[in-house]
Amino acid sequence: MNTYLFYDIETTGLSKAFDQVLHFAAIRTDHSLNELERHEIKIKLNPDVIPSPAAMITHHMGLKEIAEGMNELDGIKQIHHWLNLPGTISLGYNTLRFDDEFLRFSFFRNLLPPYTHQYANRCGRMDLYPMAVMYFLFKNTVLKWPIINGKPSFKLADISTENQLAEGRAHHAMVDVEATLALARLLFKEREMWDYLIGYFNKEQDQARLRDLQNAPALMIDSIFGSEKCYQSPVLFLGTHQYYKNQLLWLRLDSEELTKITPDTVSEAFVVHKKIGEPSFILPFKERFLTHLSPERRALSESNKQWLAEHPDIFSQLRTYHAGYQYPIYPETDVAASLYLNGFWNYAEENFCRTFHISSHSQKAKLIEQVQNPRLKMLALRILGKHYPEMLTADQTEQFADYMKKISSADDNEILIDYQGKKRLTPRTALNEIEELRKNSKLTPTQLKLLDELEHYLQSFV
Repeated sequence: MNTYLFYDIETTGLSKAFDQVLHFAAIRTDHSLNELERHEIKIKLNPDVIPSPAAMITHHMGLKEIAEGMNELDGIKQIHHWLNLPGTISLGYNTLRFDDEFLRFSFFRNLLPPYTHQYANRCGRMDLYPMAVMYFLFKNTVLKWPIINGKPSFKLADISTENQLAEGRAHHAMVDVEATLALARLLFKEREMWDYLIGYFNKEQDQARLRDLQNAPALMIDSIFGSEKCYQSPVLFLGTHQYYKNQLLWLRLDSEELTKITPDTVSEAFVVHKKIGEPSFILPFKERFLTHLSPERRALSESNKQWLAEHPDIFSQLRTYHAGYQYPIYPETDVAASLYLNGFWNYAEENFCRTFHISSHSQKAKLIEQVQNPRLKMLALRILGKHYPEMLTADQTEQFADYMKKISSADDNEILIDYQGKKRLTPRTALNEIEELRKNSKLTPTQLKLLDELEHYLQSFV
């Protein structure tokens, strides 16, 4: 049976590699958006995770609440099962740019296949946020759009309040899921628009559409362009990325800086990387789609296009540079953040992961000693150390203790980094953030109490 799984997560922070899920909620529906079942779990705080103060005062989950629930291993296995049921299309609000990638790292860290929910067994993904932007532009009357400080707001909480989508506090996982499903039902009323937009999340359909747009200017719709640009920009196809084969490169044509590009500054051009089957949405440059594009921006785009035609050497260098650009690799990337650095597990490694999950806790410790892959060995060791430390051997206990020392280390050279070179949040940094947040007079008494509790907890690390 093909179904939608509307879901939301609340986390300890924004780091996909180092933070964790605390609360997961989901509602499964059929493809007519009739509810079939609900899921909701709480996951207790891992001993190696430092909660972000900003996250704590956003989702309002106190230390007592996050000290209860399932352990992360069992919780993430359950979430993985729900997202991977055959025929499941998982979706939420802004899930593709945060929740989905966050879960991908959670699956990887817990030795579960991180990508199968994207393609295997008729599974796939969608996202209501970019769809809402399209409705705002082209089917504006489908709901009431909140205006904050003179600009439309696409925050789920604001849309929910304006349209009375759900009752309860925003940033509560189930409340946000209910609001997302209610929003989907409003959008679904314009069925032709809904069916057209879900085609953008189908790789074959998206690729077929894009194939027809690669020889002339097109119109890209994406929230990254902002309200002043009506969330859109004329673009020109540059090509497929040389190393990241699932990425297509599109050059923004309405930039006033484009004609200032030289062979030495091609890296500064505004180029958007689009993955097939994911936003941005790209439309033909036809009059019926251009109602929000001002005459000035049209003229600038045409002028820039002509300039590129007159400077084929610059255009060629633009394509060569951006198609060949590789993200920097940080050799010291922590193992938990290494998802993108070493490719997929091979058959033997996948077999180890499966065996690890079905083994008893005592057998898991033996498997750790036997595995040769250092990445697998460390991930498995951390799983056991966090949840079943009594099962570790003496040597494994010492290795895990060394890892835990780095979590609270004051030595800048010992702080773990992710795949982008960003440092893991330390207790001292979190304590400093609490002091900065307290200077904000808009905090509620509840938020101040949450910060007090977190401060007391963090002081035990330093």
